[in-house]
This record gives sequence, C-alpha cells and structure tokens, in this order.
Amino acid sequence: MPNSTTVTFSDPYEYQTSHREALQKLVVTARGKYRAKITSVELHRLWMLRGWHSLPTVSHAALREDQSPIVFPTDARQPPSVNNGVEVKPGEMVVTCLGGEYHARTPPQKHWGSLSLTAAMSRLLSLHNAVDGLATTTPEILAHPEVAKAIEQELARALIACLSGTVSTESRQPLRGIVMQRFEQMIEVHRDKPLYLTDVCAALGVSGRTLRWYCQELLGMGPQRYLWLRHMHLVRRALTLADPAKTDVTTIANDHGFAELGRFAVTYRQMFGEVPSMTLRRLA
Repeated sequence: MPNSTTVTFSDPYEYQTSHREALQKLVVTARGKYRAKITSVELHRLWMLRGWHSLPTVSHAALREDQSPIVFPTDARQPPSVNNGVEVKPGEMVVTCLGGEYHARTPPQKHWGSLSLTAAMSRLLSLHNAVDGLATTTPEILAHPEVAKAIEQELARALIACLSGTVSTESRQPLRGIVMQRFEQMIEVHRDKPLYLTDVCAALGVSGRTLRWYCQELLGMGPQRYLWLRHMHLVRRALTLADPAKTDVTTIANDHGFAELGRFAVTYRQMFGEVPSMTLRRLA
C-alpha cells in the first residue's frame, strides 16, 4: 500500500542506519551541528527518497541486491558532489548498479533525491513473460507488423531502462573498487582498534602511494585522515551511549586507539564543540 514518511535527524549514525536501500557508513568531515531530513514515498513499484543534510560528509554505501537507485542533486545552487571520484553537478545524475558499492563526498547543505529502478526491472520481466506467452499460445499474432513493432518498442524501452541501472563507474576501474571495498571491510573489522597504514597496505597488497591516491580520489582525503575521522565519530558515539557510572573518558578513548588523553580532549572539543566528559555526562 502506498505510504510516505518524513524523519529528521541530529545524529549522523541514526541518519545512516535509516537508509533501507543500502548499508551505509557516514563520516562528517567538518565541525558544526549536524542536522538531516529524509522524506520517503513508497508507491506500488516505485520508491522515491528526498533528503538534506547540513554538514559535508564522506560515505561508503553497499546497495541491496534488488535496489539500483538513480541519485541526483535537487538544488541547482549547491556545489557539486563527488561519486566514486566523478564530479556530479546539479542537473546531472548518478545511476548505480544492483548490489554495487560506492563512495560519495557531499558538500554542506546538500539537497538530494533518488528514485528506485525496481519498477523498471519489474516491467521488463512482465513484458518478457507476456511475449513468451504470446509466442507459446498464439504465435500467429506476432506475425502482424503492427503488433510486432509495438512489442519491439516496449521491450526496447524496458531494456534500456534496466541497462541504465546496471552501469557503474566502478566497472571502468575494477582494481580501485576492490581495494577500497577491502579497505572499508578492514575498517569495520577493526572499528574499535587503531589501524596503521603499513599494516593496512600489506593486507590490501598495495603501496602506500596507491592507497593514498585512491583515497584522495574517492574520499577527498588521505587514508590516515579518514581513519582518524571514523574513530573520532565512533568514540563520540560510544561516549553518547555509555553509562558514566560504569566507565570514563580515558577507558573509552583508549579502547578506540586514542592513547594521549590530553591531545584527544583538545581535538575532540575542536571538532564537536564540547569536551568528552560533557558528552559522557549528558544523559546521566
């Protein structure tokens, strides 16, 4: 049954977990108060999303096997975003492949929209099945020029719509996609532990220069900066959820690879506008 919802967010973790069409990891790359909103409209065979967020981000998304959304900017005045290293300006769109993965860099005050291509695939399957039925039960109908032309046109339109949804920028650079996918997997496995660039490169089988190049192209920053930002947001999330009667800032910081508490507290305050202890005590 068709329905619609609108949800607002002040926590990037809650925002990233709200995306049903993809498993998403989001990193906010600038200081400030995070705000976001998503409107979802689910029709019979078409799914539409429209969203906005206040701060610039870097995200890694792994799409569901049955989802191939078209994503596009919805504000002509906003700066370009970058999807898999390709700049996307207002008026342009990104077509993702079924079950694919991609990295995206978005500017502040990003307004975006998307449409699912599930309807296009459903239409192709329905038409294909109908033509098979005609060929099996009443093949003489297909001999009529007008009928054959109409069927051909409808099948061609449906096929083009689905093919457009299977094109991915990663198909042009498969090695980069494989390396970055494995890099994200390593980060997730060691999400509460420090990762060192030499160990990461050895595990991925690439040089430090290659990994820095891939990260700069897709993430807009080097791998060490990206790892640091991920860990800073993870430690903030841990402080937000922790019980101050059972743990303290030092323990949580050390668990996330921040051994120098003084330096950590300074950079944490610069990034989030409050000291770590204030985050920990907020819900006490």
